[in-house]
Amino acid sequence: MEIHKADHKDCGDIASIYNYYLGKSTMDLETKTNTYYKSILDHQDEREELWCASIESKIVAWGIIKKYSDREGYKYTAETSVYCHHEHLRKGYGTKMKIHLMQRCRDLKYHHLIARINSNNLVSINYNIKLGYSIVGEQKEIGFVNGEWKDITVMQCII
Repeated sequence: MEIHKADHKDCGDIASIYNYYLGKSTMDLETKTNTYYKSILDHQDEREELWCASIESKIVAWGIIKKYSDREGYKYTAETSVYCHHEHLRKGYGTKMKIHLMQRCRDLKYHHLIARINSNNLVSINYNIKLGYSIVGEQKEIGFVNGEWKDITVMQCII
């Protein structure tokens, strides 16, 4: 598996992977396009990054590092997210991507990482725990998706 910084040519695959999870493991219900992700790449600041993992030039996972807030007091806090192609789950690609993101966060001088995960997504919660994240709380009925209230588990990792 090769991990590379995303560029415009990757945005269609990134959008395709993300769109599979709409209304499933994300609160998002709006289809994303390659143009949407191109805009993200074009507007990231120097401490935000989008990465892709590929096998034989086919993107199997992607991950993002985003500032938690524009407020100065949060400058050492980032949110990380990882999405794997649904045909490539449970092969370790997500774990390798998350480890890569965590190292990049260290390089970028972040200290506190946040992950917000649908509370019923125990696979993602457990893999974050294995990587050093801990559960700090649960936001009950914070989202309404497909006619159901959804809970979010908030996790953190101090690096």
